[in-house]
Amino acid sequence: MNQELIIELIKAIVLASVFFVWVVRYDNIIKEFQQYQLPPWMRDLVGIVKLTCVYLINFGPQELSRLGALTIAILMFAAMMTHLKVKNPVHKMLPSTTLCIIGIILFVYG
Repeated sequence: MNQELIIELIKAIVLASVFFVWVVRYDNIIKEFQQYQLPPWMRDLVGIVKLTCVYLINFGPQELSRLGALTIAILMFAAMMTHLKVKNPVHKMLPSTTLCIIGIILFVYG
């Protein structure tokens, strides 16, 4: 398998996972942001930014795709820090940690 194909598969995984969490399971996001005592406007802003980023990663020109990947990595790092702050178990940090790493990979190689 060549590098280009692997990058395209990773991009598809990011698209599917963000879409699933922020569209299909949005009520879970509402509960999480309430649990973390974050305001609804922040939840909505994060959702809009994430969905925009995955669009750019998958369908934008390379410069914007890399910017989307970097933004996803930054947002996921912030999510990891939030999980640490509220003392969530490690398994709750795995999705944000994984997407942070993927965002960095896509920024560097995408």
